[in-house]
Amino acid sequence: MHAQTGTNHRGASNGVRRLRIALAQINVTVGALSANVERIVRAAREAHKAGAQIVVFPELAIPGYPPEDLLLRPGFVADNLRALDDVCRATADMPGMTVLVGFADRGADLYNAAAILREGACLDVYHKHFLPNYSVFDEDRYFQPGESAPCYVIDGVMVGVSICEDIWYPGGPPTVQAYAGAEVLLNLSSSPFFVGKQAGRERMLATRASDTGSIVAYCNLVGGQDELIFDGNSVVFDGQGELIARAKAFEEDLLLVDLDIEDVFRTRLHDPRRRKEKADRPSAISAPLVIGGEATHAHTSPPPIAARIEPPLSREEEAYRALVLGVRDYVRKNGFSSAVIGLSGGIDSALTAAIAVDALGAEAVTGASMPSRYSSEGSRDDAKALADSLGIRYLTLPIEPIFAASLDVLREPFELFSSSSTLPEENLQARIRGNLLMALSNRSGAIVLTTGNKSEMAVGYATLYGDMAGGFAVLKDVFKTLVYDLARWRNAQAGRDLIPDNTITKPPSAELRPDQKDTDSLPPYEVLDPILQAYVEEDRSPAAIVDMGYDAVTVQRVMKMVERAEYKRRQAPPGVKITERAFGRDRRLPITNGYSSGAGSPRPHDVREPAETTRTRASANGGRHTRRGG
Repeated sequence: MHAQTGTNHRGASNGVRRLRIALAQINVTVGALSANVERIVRAAREAHKAGAQIVVFPELAIPGYPPEDLLLRPGFVADNLRALDDVCRATADMPGMTVLVGFADRGADLYNAAAILREGACLDVYHKHFLPNYSVFDEDRYFQPGESAPCYVIDGVMVGVSICEDIWYPGGPPTVQAYAGAEVLLNLSSSPFFVGKQAGRERMLATRASDTGSIVAYCNLVGGQDELIFDGNSVVFDGQGELIARAKAFEEDLLLVDLDIEDVFRTRLHDPRRRKEKADRPSAISAPLVIGGEATHAHTSPPPIAARIEPPLSREEEAYRALVLGVRDYVRKNGFSSAVIGLSGGIDSALTAAIAVDALGAEAVTGASMPSRYSSEGSRDDAKALADSLGIRYLTLPIEPIFAASLDVLREPFELFSSSSTLPEENLQARIRGNLLMALSNRSGAIVLTTGNKSEMAVGYATLYGDMAGGFAVLKDVFKTLVYDLARWRNAQAGRDLIPDNTITKPPSAELRPDQKDTDSLPPYEVLDPILQAYVEEDRSPAAIVDMGYDAVTVQRVMKMVERAEYKRRQAPPGVKITERAFGRDRRLPITNGYSSGAGSPRPHDVREPAETTRTRASANGGRHTRRGG
């Protein structure tokens, strides 16, 4: 049957064969089955109207990705199957088009699956083979791996179908399908974003295409789901590994591509590797399922569609657009319509406010300045200038009366303790501010967006129940040095100082005591951030970081701060993941931990520390390292 199919559908006398495909990168919501079905059907109808013969949707598009422990509820799995039936019925009104859509399949076990639908019928189901169980993934917790790698002849073209991780392995199902004759490899994916991932992703897909001499079409999810961002960037590569189409980044998009199927045959004629490697591989594929009619030829097909390759984004634009998408989807998908932010006059709260405005609109953002006796006039002016520049509602809530009253209440209790640390007074200001922001949230229904960055969260330079109080941490995975880069990039895009220049250029300060600067407690961020990246994201040893050119004492100090702040990070709100290794669901370390990364050195709480370090322990149940109000 395989050979006969080749004779019937690949004869040179039939002319140039084309296949019009559509990659529908859509933004679904986990668990919103009816809404997801509506979105899928709407995109499928658009693809059908555009003459697509195949439309591909992302991995687990029906239940949303990742559904996590919803998959442990039999009722949810059953409802997801009913939702698949709804999509299947809708395809009856789309004659001549095949729909590939991701769902959770139930058989003897649960499978991450792709349904092959056409004209009201589910013709077959593919089960994902490789289930990732690293980084943010937990698919082994829920799914059984698939075993077969079927091929399909769709409108005269041999096609292989796979899901996400399957294509990342050189010998995975797509390679098996290509050696069995598949000319086009279709991959349904939900691949989470981090800055720089698209370049590596495209290198892998180009390699898979060139190694197999096949066209590779990769459809990726787009949107925010809790801490994860899916960037879209769906792509198509020809059999030489050349990029021929790329969809938009961070937006829903329908990418239509006319594939030259004859080019696959020409490519394979000139590449002997496939013949030799195929001879060494046992055939693991049964006869392909034939779907549809004869091949579409150039003289009978509609006018060709011009290839569309969206331009790649810079590092700063990638990060900024991911943050905007993450905020927009987290806020809206969780039922909020507005946000409130504490404005300190500093760079972090300024960037957070700019992102919120781009995500939600200026009319949906409120900024609250909460000055204390230590707030400089310059910072108050910068906060007001930012609010005016962004066009957001601006409130001034002086905390001095509350702070003074609190100190009066605590005066006698504080005298019972011998510590002379000023940390309780400093952290008290941050907690008063957090309390006021939450009161505004309760009254208005707005979500509080916290403003701390990854550098501060890494070393615990934050106040529990103070500046950490809120619903979503926008900059949680953004190092301080990148905060400055993003602020400058946003100003350049605006063509003006959307974020006041003084906010960017002045030394960062918590302003919780007289003349305070971040460098009083931390190394300069230009030194701190590379050490944190090496230790937190790359798991480099102290010696390796010192070999990078950093002072050994500074490295040990930073690592101790990171280790002792684990309990604090666990109590932080979720935030957008934009790096390869983020705090939260990605980097997972025990709070109670007797191991030290320092070679032979004891845990910090097992040693007598210098006086300046002991000061940071004065508020071990809440502050450790003090932090500002915004």
